Parts: sequence; C-alpha cells; structure tokens
Amino acid sequence: MAFGFEDILFFILALLCEIIGTLSGFGSSVFFVPLAGLFYPHHEVLFITSFLHLFSNMFKLWFFRASIRWDLALKFGIPAVLFTICGAWLSEYVDNRLAQLLLGIFLIFFSVFMMIFIQFRLRKDMTNVISTGSLSGFIAGIAGTGGAIRGLGLMAFDLEKNLFVGTSAAIDMGVDFSRFWIYIANGFYNSKVYILFPLLLAASWIGTYFGKRLLDRVTQANFRRIVLYLILGIGIYLMGRYFYEAAYSGA
Repeated sequence: MAFGFEDILFFILALLCEIIGTLSGFGSSVFFVPLAGLFYPHHEVLFITSFLHLFSNMFKLWFFRASIRWDLALKFGIPAVLFTICGAWLSEYVDNRLAQLLLGIFLIFFSVFMMIFIQFRLRKDMTNVISTGSLSGFIAGIAGTGGAIRGLGLMAFDLEKNLFVGTSAAIDMGVDFSRFWIYIANGFYNSKVYILFPLLLAASWIGTYFGKRLLDRVTQANFRRIVLYLILGIGIYLMGRYFYEAAYSGA
C-alpha cells in the first residue's frame, strides 16, 4: 500500500495532535478536528476522528491503567454517552460553523475565568458531574470535540495529572464508541479509512507513548497552566476560523 504526500502530512498532524492531546489530558480531537478539516469534508472528519479516538483511548487506558478514577469516570461518562448520542444524531442538521463559534466563545470565557480565579473549584457533587459530563458529550457528538469542556470539568475537581488523563480517557472511550456507530448510520463513513487505518493506528500509539513521557516531566502546577493555555488557544482559533471563513465566503 503506497501513501502519498498528503497521507504522510495527515499522519504527522495526527501524531502531533495525539502527543498534545495526551499531554493536555483532553484528547486529540480538539486539535485534530479543525486540522483534519483541511483534508476532508466536516462530516467525514467526524467519522475519522471517532475512529482515531477509539485507537487512542485504548492505548491511553493501557498506559494510564493504574491512574483512573473509575467512580468519577462512570459518573461523568454515563451522561456524557447519552448526550453524545443526541448530539451525534443532530450533527447532520446543525450548522457546524455556528457550533464551533459558540464552543470557541465558551472555551475562552472559562479558561480566562479559571486563570484569574486560580483557587476556583466546582463542588464535588452530582449536579456538577452530570452537567459537565452531559455538556461535553453533547458538544463531542455535534461538533466532533468535547474534550476541552470535559477537561475544564475535571480540572475543577483538582485531580492529580495522571488521574486527570486516565479518567478523561476512560470517559472518552464511551463517548467515541457511541458516536462512531451513529456517524456511520448518518452516512458520514469514508471508505478511505481503510487506507488511513495503519496511519491512525501508528499515530495513536506513538503519540500516546510520547505524550505520556512528556507528562511525566511536567509538574502538577505547570500541567494546569498548560491545559488552560491550550484551551484558551483553541477557543481563539475557533473564533478566528469562524470569522475568517465568514469573511472569505462573503457570509
């Protein structure tokens, strides 16, 4: 099987997204979705992203198997999966550009808020767990990426960095497994995934491995800063992309 230049470039971008996604703890999709949009239509990107994440989360569950808060993962994960299903079904009918803009505004607001109010923490009660899990799942299903919102929710619980990444991966596994099948039912399937299969598999394993190695070198305080700055950067990128595309298309 021969890979072209575009396939190799796609692999490199997926690999970088996996490394950063593992290091930050909220997965690669928040970076991968906008970048993969340079190669494929949005609905196909949703399918490919869920496919990539299935591999990625399997490797994360192995690498972080000793650092998972299963009680918190289930409390977050059950509402997240239910709302992922709703969002994935609606993704066929929703204006993705508007959804990305609203997500960008949300991420900017809350990341700046948590940078200013450093000591702020959500109460560790079921209301906050269910609400943040539900919101992150719905956004993941409808826009392809909800990891940053889940990251904000988990960060408020002040988890140790390995617990943060491992628990986030456990939640994400259920989210991606559920939306994968709905995207197929919606007709988002891309037959080229057979060609991309070895590239996605390799990017997932290598990216998770090196992301874990980098995470071991980061202090807890710096980990929090990295997550917040990455979330802020993603929000700015999503807003900037929306206005750029609106101006370019004359919308």
